[in-house]
Formats: sequence, C-alpha cells, structure tokens
Amino acid sequence: MGYDYGKVAGALVFVGGSQFVLGMLIAEALYPGYSISQNYVSDLGAGPSALIFNSSVFLLGLMVLASAYFIQRSFSNRLVTGLLILAGLGAMGVGIFPENYPAMHEIVSDIAFIFGGIAPIAAYRLVRKPFSYLSVMLGVLSLSALVLLSAEYTFGLGEQYLLGLGPGGMERMIVYPILLWEVTFGGHLMASPQHRAQTTPG
Repeated sequence: MGYDYGKVAGALVFVGGSQFVLGMLIAEALYPGYSISQNYVSDLGAGPSALIFNSSVFLLGLMVLASAYFIQRSFSNRLVTGLLILAGLGAMGVGIFPENYPAMHEIVSDIAFIFGGIAPIAAYRLVRKPFSYLSVMLGVLSLSALVLLSAEYTFGLGEQYLLGLGPGGMERMIVYPILLWEVTFGGHLMASPQHRAQTTPG
C-alpha cells in the first residue's frame, strides 16, 4: 500500500508548527524579564534559552521544507511547494543565524515572514471550504502585521502604529497566524480523504 502524500505532508507541518509553539513558550518562560510586548521573538535566540529556541525554529523549518516535497507529490502545485520551500529555508536560517548575526538574521527572518505569510493565501486552492477562507484570512493578517511592523521599524512612525501591542506583540501577530495555519493546515490534510496527485496549475 502506497503512502498518502497529503497526510504525510500534513503530519510534518502539524508536528513542526506544534513543537515550535511549545518551544517558544518554554523559551519565553526560561528567559528572565522577557516581555512579549517589548522583546522581539528572535530575542529568544540570543538569550539564556537560545538553545531551545534555535533548535525548535530550525526543526520547524526542516519539517516545513520536508512537507513541501509531499505537497508537490500530492497536489502538483509548484506555487505552494515553492512558497513552503522558501518559508522552511527562512525558518531554518533563523535557527542558524540568530540575532548575533544581524545582517543574515534580518534576511532569513524576512524570508520566513514574507513567504510564510503568502503560503496560506496560495494554499486556499488545496483545502476545502470554509478552511480555504480562513487560510486566506490568516495569511492576510500575518502580512498586514508585517507591513505595520516594517513601517514603524523603517520610518520610526511611533508605537501607535503597532496598535498598542509593542514591537514584540506586533511581531507575534506576524508569527502566530502562520503557526496557527500550519497546525490547522496539517490537521486538515491528515483528516482529508486520500490524496492523489492533482493537476492544479502552479
């Protein structure tokens, strides 16, 4: 009996996203004085809980990258496959290049955020309603938060543009929708009927 590639992809994304949510929470708890409002997520990668955070985000990226192979085998959708590859590589890069390497860290973080936010929007064609609508909403929410945080960071517009969440809180509005999508997307694929390769144009 052959593999159901869609279910394998779902399991990889689900486990990757779930373990990172837990890893991030543990890293925050072990970081004295850490503020989810004022500290960036990536501060965890250069603090006392760096080993936990960096290992967890690298594993997230690795599992998303691996899932891309099975997504392609199941759906033959080059667009979603490519977005997942880039998002996975970006997340792995965050684990390899923490804030101690500012130039590289900014590049890989941007890759993870941008393509991680676009992937849920592109993946709406791979899932059933109503999750297809929710998938788009999560992607738009993540990208909108990225625009707000980038504008404040680049132009110094003031924290009022961060809706009172602070830089750390707004960055979480980028990260959490992506993680929520990964976990729910993975569960959706695992619960769906057996997947066969489709000819969805990519």
